[in-house]
Amino acid sequence: MNDQEMIVIEANSLEEAQAQAALQWGLEADEVTISLVEEEKRLFGLLGKKVKVEARPLFPPLLLRARKMTRELLEMMDLDVTPSIDEGRIDLSGPDASVVIGRFGETLKSMEYLLNLILRDVHEGERIRLDSEGYRQRRIESLEKLARTAAGDALKRRKPVRMEPMTSWERRIVHLALKDQADVETRSAGEDPYRKVVVWPRGEGRGRR
Repeated sequence: MNDQEMIVIEANSLEEAQAQAALQWGLEADEVTISLVEEEKRLFGLLGKKVKVEARPLFPPLLLRARKMTRELLEMMDLDVTPSIDEGRIDLSGPDASVVIGRFGETLKSMEYLLNLILRDVHEGERIRLDSEGYRQRRIESLEKLARTAAGDALKRRKPVRMEPMTSWERRIVHLALKDQADVETRSAGEDPYRKVVVWPRGEGRGRR
């Protein structure tokens, strides 16, 4: 499958060229833009015209396919949520957005995992990220606040404080939130999916993050 950003198509009409380009990327015709490069008449105009166009996807083809797949998943879940492309992510918005997010983002993370599993053979190494009306940023701010609270408790008690189980992305947010705080250090403990961050008062030994 050709995922380059621009391809040149020759066809009998602009509509046919747009459809051919969309087919090569596995997209819908309205997800492709075209610009005319050359137009020539054939056999003195008796058999119509031939056009050459440059075709480009509206967004990276992987994101467009991911949006389509997400839309199909949401329809199967019977949820009133609309997927759109925003800053390189698939954003989910609508009346049922809270259902898609789930408790601590668990449903959103599960959908993201499933989506990447389905599309893994299409673009090895690239990942699709899901968000819902700014949930990720709100979660970052919540994790940073939890990290500061855990650090305060660890210093007050002079004992390590174990936080809730988190994904690797969430644990990274906590580590980064406290990395410049000289009087505490963070370590990850346990096995997925129950792996969590432990906040230690500085001087209580070293561990593996």
